[in-house]
Amino acid sequence: MPEIPFQTIDWNQIAKTEHSGETGTAYWQTLQLGGLRIRKVTYSKNYIADHWCQKGHIVHCLEGDFVSELENGQKFELSKGMTYVVTDDASSHKSLTTNGVELLIIDGDFLK
Repeated sequence: MPEIPFQTIDWNQIAKTEHSGETGTAYWQTLQLGGLRIRKVTYSKNYIADHWCQKGHIVHCLEGDFVSELENGQKFELSKGMTYVVTDDASSHKSLTTNGVELLIIDGDFLK
């Protein structure tokens, strides 16, 4: 992984991209630093992801609450201040929220 110099991130300066879910919408603000991706993600009310994800993540809940559902039926409720972590190919998971949520998601080559 290349060296990453010290820097600050002003999320107000990073453009949002829109991603439709099965229901609702996700808005991503993404910073890509070599094999490291840092995203601030907002899910709208009544958001359900449109796919099962097998990528590894560190997901920290900044505001609101959501459920991370595993393909095996397990459900984990996370709220403001909570975090989950998983490596690539360790689970099939997807997110859903009733009230909306704002997350900080970090992933990349280090989670393989």
